[in-house]
Amino acid sequence: MKKHKMTTMAKRMLAASLAGVMVAAPLTGCGAGGGKKGEPTTLTVYSQRANYAGEQRGWSAKVLEDELNLKINIVNNSGGAFNTRMESGDLGDVIVFGSEGDFLQAMQAGLLYDWEEDDLLADYGTYIQDNMPYALEKVRDMSTDGKIYGLGYNVASNSNDIQSFFYTWDIRWDLYKELGYPEVKDLDDLLEVFKGMKEICPTDDAGKPTYAVSLWPDWDGDMVMYVKSTATAFYGWDEFGVGLYNPVDGSFHGALDEGSPYLEMLDFFHELYKNNLLDPDSMTATYDTSNEKVRNGGTFWSIFDYAGSLAYNTDEHVSQGKMMRSLTPTEASPIVYGLSVLGSNSYWAIGSKCQHPEEAMELINYLATPTGRLTMEYGPKGVTWDYDEDGNTYFTEFGKQAINDKAGTQMEGDYAGGSYKDGECQINCITWTLDATNPESNGEHYNKESWKSNQLPAQYEIDQDWRDYTGCNTTNEYMSSGNYVVSPGSAYVAGEKSDELKTTWTQVTGCITEYTWKAIYAESDAEYEELVAEMIEKANAYGYQECWDWTNAEAAKRKAAEEAVGAID
Repeated sequence: MKKHKMTTMAKRMLAASLAGVMVAAPLTGCGAGGGKKGEPTTLTVYSQRANYAGEQRGWSAKVLEDELNLKINIVNNSGGAFNTRMESGDLGDVIVFGSEGDFLQAMQAGLLYDWEEDDLLADYGTYIQDNMPYALEKVRDMSTDGKIYGLGYNVASNSNDIQSFFYTWDIRWDLYKELGYPEVKDLDDLLEVFKGMKEICPTDDAGKPTYAVSLWPDWDGDMVMYVKSTATAFYGWDEFGVGLYNPVDGSFHGALDEGSPYLEMLDFFHELYKNNLLDPDSMTATYDTSNEKVRNGGTFWSIFDYAGSLAYNTDEHVSQGKMMRSLTPTEASPIVYGLSVLGSNSYWAIGSKCQHPEEAMELINYLATPTGRLTMEYGPKGVTWDYDEDGNTYFTEFGKQAINDKAGTQMEGDYAGGSYKDGECQINCITWTLDATNPESNGEHYNKESWKSNQLPAQYEIDQDWRDYTGCNTTNEYMSSGNYVVSPGSAYVAGEKSDELKTTWTQVTGCITEYTWKAIYAESDAEYEELVAEMIEKANAYGYQECWDWTNAEAAKRKAAEEAVGAID
């Protein structure tokens, strides 16, 4: 039996008897947590998206204790945690699923709490209930019993909006300027630009060799991540099963099909390797070690903002006239993802054995409020950010310092004890998408890049040079001014694979990733061609066509789901 502090009828009777008292009592914006007394309740948060395990500490821990009288202990997904916890029948109090399949599996196994039982959502999740109806109904439709067992993350306030671009084609702009701004139409032109950059900047800040790019394999899945992502960044076709999906017409293009974008990009990365422009440590690197090379100026380019400009553009670099900014090949049409009022394919849920479901619901609800969303993104309100008299969001001077130097900025006052970075919430999952509209602001989004307070003149000459050359002031403005492909958000859920197909799938995708890396590192064109041919031959023998057929059928379902989104206002 699930434990509740008070039945719904009892709560209503108590509310009626205390009506006179409540008139004089202050109201809180997110449940009764802020007014609770006594020892904080500790919740176990099992997050498949978390990189950290242990008690949440620092400023975000204090915020949760002050607002909700809660402490959280985070369990991540290391060491086969999902299977172990599924077998035990107890996934945790609050659960963050990084996989839609795992969410469905837990739902079907009866390990998730019904959010409408005893009016849990209505009483403790009021902000979610009032503002995320489509996302809740999506989960109801996914369940076999018509109940709500969770909430998708990355929820949009408007289905017509798009995310900020993150396939931004960042390049060392100072070196590009020094080369005389050569034309970049395609990847062949880009290769020549990299050769020129290597000649004028052969070493990084630490005196180590420079390269065009540093890859990392720890994010590989059904294909090698960086290879398929470059195809996505160039053609606007999204990763999908054993290939790429074209959001414009719903067509599927297998990774190993003749002339496929995946094979085209594989050829490009081999060319980089042949010309000593690919970090030779890429095959054994991690995201962190690759990003460290970016921060040290060891790379010239990234298709991603987070592995390019966001890592490289420190005050130290830009004050020296060094900067990464966007330069998209004119023939490219990068993908940008449409926002979905239905939410995306990671999920918030509450475990069926949770002894404190009200507090668990309050936690998720707080994170969905505008204050909770901004606080977990940027720090405590009034300390790092606030609203001006017109409702525009801005960073305090301390907040600007903290956001720019997270690891070095020490928290102060009530939040003292460790750096800003030490206190960041480690659940690693959001509620509202960053580009959703914040209803408490003056029409701004949660994304700091959209804030009026951040639309500033260029602070450095090199940044002004990029603005003058492109005629744009921001990356999003630049990316929106060129060609791009919108991938609509939808309620598409991947179908179940049979056990036989799962086995085939593992063999086929393992072959693709293994031979992709081998081909990238081929020492000659002849060896490269031989390895690609061997990859295709072996994958076909394992059952590539079966995987292709299944994915192609799924593409039709995805297209239908995307078209259905148009019916939502």
